[in-house]
Amino acid sequence: MSADSTHAHGAPDHGHAHTEGGHGSVKAYVTGFVLSVILTVIPFWLVMGNTLDNSLVTTLVVLVLGGVQMVVHLVYFLHMNTKSEGGWTFMAMIFTVTLVAILLSGSVWVMYHMNRNMMPAAHHELLQKMR
Repeated sequence: MSADSTHAHGAPDHGHAHTEGGHGSVKAYVTGFVLSVILTVIPFWLVMGNTLDNSLVTTLVVLVLGGVQMVVHLVYFLHMNTKSEGGWTFMAMIFTVTLVAILLSGSVWVMYHMNRNMMPAAHHELLQKMR
């Protein structure tokens, strides 16, 4: 065995790639868990308690908190940062956030237009305009 294929204590390296990021500490996992719980409870409280009068503002707040929660998961549980694997995991995170933003905004747009154009009240208003 060559010297570059063994660890410092002499155990062979079985082809596992070593990253600079490594695993998180218990404190990091607990911090991520607490942030995730908080970012889940706040939107639940906003919707179930009808806290904000404007549904558009509530929707935007829930979407923003959902996006923040995704970033918390990526950073605290998947250990994505700019230093690990030469920055490629950070590029993957940017791509993921962009894709999720497109998916969320497209979903809200589709649901809004389906609600606006397909609900019986809209049909009733259309019939009233035709008379």
